[in-house]
Amino acid sequence: MAEKNIIRVLILAACALTAVMSCSTTRVLSDGEYRLESNKVEVLNDPGFNTREIHQYIKQHPNSSFIMGWNPLLNVYNWSSKSGRGVISKILRGIGTAPVVYRPELVESSVENISNHLEYIGYYGSTVKSQVSVNKRRVIVDYKVTLGKTYKISKIDFIVPGGGEFAEDFMSDTVNLSVKRGDRLSEAALEAETERSSSVMRDKGYYGFTKNYFFFEADTLSHKGDAALEMKVLDYTRNELASNAVPHRKFRFGEVSISHDKDLKFSDRLLKDLNLIRPGDTYSESVVNSTYSRLSALSVFNSVNIEMTPSDSNVVDCAISLSQSRTQGFKVNLEASTNSSGLMGISPRLSYYHKNIFHGGEWLNLSFMGNFQFKFDDDISSNELGVSAGLSIPRLIGIPNRFIRDRNVPRTEINASYNFQSRPEYTRNIISTSFGYTGTFRRRTLYQLYPLQMKIVRLYNMDPDFFDKLSNNPFLWNAYLNHFDVGSGLTLYYSTAESSNPKDSYHYARLQLDVSGNVLSCFNSLMKKDEFGSRTIWDVPYSQYVKMELSFGKTWAFGKQKSQAVATRVLAGVGYAYGNSRALPFEKQFYSGGANGLRGWQVRAVGPGSQPMNDYFVIPSQTGDMKLEANVEYRFPLFWKLAGAVFVDAGNIWTLRGTGDPEDEETKFSFSSFPSQIAADTGLGLRLDLNFLLLRIDMGMKLRDPSLIDNAWISPEKWLTKDGFAVHFGVGYPF
Repeated sequence: MAEKNIIRVLILAACALTAVMSCSTTRVLSDGEYRLESNKVEVLNDPGFNTREIHQYIKQHPNSSFIMGWNPLLNVYNWSSKSGRGVISKILRGIGTAPVVYRPELVESSVENISNHLEYIGYYGSTVKSQVSVNKRRVIVDYKVTLGKTYKISKIDFIVPGGGEFAEDFMSDTVNLSVKRGDRLSEAALEAETERSSSVMRDKGYYGFTKNYFFFEADTLSHKGDAALEMKVLDYTRNELASNAVPHRKFRFGEVSISHDKDLKFSDRLLKDLNLIRPGDTYSESVVNSTYSRLSALSVFNSVNIEMTPSDSNVVDCAISLSQSRTQGFKVNLEASTNSSGLMGISPRLSYYHKNIFHGGEWLNLSFMGNFQFKFDDDISSNELGVSAGLSIPRLIGIPNRFIRDRNVPRTEINASYNFQSRPEYTRNIISTSFGYTGTFRRRTLYQLYPLQMKIVRLYNMDPDFFDKLSNNPFLWNAYLNHFDVGSGLTLYYSTAESSNPKDSYHYARLQLDVSGNVLSCFNSLMKKDEFGSRTIWDVPYSQYVKMELSFGKTWAFGKQKSQAVATRVLAGVGYAYGNSRALPFEKQFYSGGANGLRGWQVRAVGPGSQPMNDYFVIPSQTGDMKLEANVEYRFPLFWKLAGAVFVDAGNIWTLRGTGDPEDEETKFSFSSFPSQIAADTGLGLRLDLNFLLLRIDMGMKLRDPSLIDNAWISPEKWLTKDGFAVHFGVGYPF
């Protein structure tokens, strides 16, 4: 039966693929227009030359492709009418991608562009010829390149004005020269070196020193195939005459003033500590940039302006002006979901923030959250309420900021929260607190280090039937014990995105690590044992485990104004209890489903493994020790501020030890069985992008449900039936 369903899905997919591919990609073109199908670049005298660098200097590019030159969105666009009028045509054009209309005048300018670039990177006298091929209404442009002559740098001589301090400072840096003997002579390399060298000199005190003071002469006639390079640093720029020459002088910082809006109460001591520009110090551009970054990182100021003004022959004064931003406000977040069985889930969150609560850049954050699951035709429900408070202080407590000269200011984080959960099976209270540090290093990597994470979890009002079921299931019994959790946590997050809502392509990686109970285990001999042999604190056993989660994501932005994107994510997590614990605490276990996971399922409604929905819980609460998940989402514009999405999710959760019941071994992870236990869904989404806020709604339909062991693949006619789909509402992208 499973094979028949697989064959059926493959046949339907093949038919759809054939229908799309058979559609013309030039049908909407006007008379006399052609679609640019591809650009090809061939280097005739060096087949190993990387042509990718040349492609970016071609002025007109064809439509991007997904598989072997095929772009299905191009076909979708051509389903519309030639005029583009009508609702259906507008929707199709919003989803699809317009064909790139070939413009012959751009071919010649591309040839010139490529030739100029080749000379810039050191290929002198290169020839570039174009050849245009037309097949029906599709055009292929071939660029055939013959690389010109290159010269190796045989020696480098330096000419520096005077023999004083400037010459000494400059020559001491020549060991770091990026252009070396044996390198290919090129304007690109020389330009990069002038940028590097002038930056070094500005850091050494030479305020106003730029690349325009550099001059180069290359002798390519004396030695065949070689170039003797002469690097000159003059007292006047390329745009000046020799009569304008002024000797290079080393500057020092003079007067330093800091001003801000009068109605802003802010610690002058903190501003002084964060400011690295000190009167009398040698001028350094890096110090100025670091000061700018440190003040901006407070998020208290709308703008940071540092103005340098020469006041003497070798003194530069500094005026720092700060303008106030909005220091407090509210944030609202809401997630909601429902599935075909009628189960509703609503998760609101209201947060209040103040970015200058004690007038020293301290961030206060108060949050109130809820999670409510219910059915309209049933009295059974699950309710969760929580409140949290966090204080972020712009320094490492115990270490003054003046001793931290990095451009990024680390922060001390103090957090506390209380969570109340009322389910049909039990009531639970969770009190937690943490102390740690956050910051960034190497500009793009965020770290969160929490030496102390503490949590107390207590359950009461347990349903007698639920208690009996737990008694027969050691895995769940140990997960639901009252426990005391003391440990440490670390999060590392690297991203190439420059903003919180990036429009360009980017990728990221996130590592989360939790370790608990190891320090407490050193004092086992001082603790009492409970009836199960676990060591206790205040008659409550402490948890001992390690948990790690690693995720990678990449988003490719493309199309007109980068309005389309393909976003991907791969996630893997595992947790292991040992020593004083036999199972991970419930709140540390993995789950899947919901608005940010497998969107064909309600939250906590998938797995573990191929296990059917656990009848221990009236409302789904499937959890495990391990998680694997992969997501792919294509995002495209529709009209106005609306955008659409098509997605596929796959993954599951598993236990590492099984549940203890021989009949439940299907929950346990094994390399031989886990491929057959992968759950998968597909679906459609709608997004409303308000720039400052993105609202989305996703409908996921189950493709494969591993709990249906004999018939895991779900055919399309069952996608919209009972238990075949789920709908989720959320704020922000799912990943």
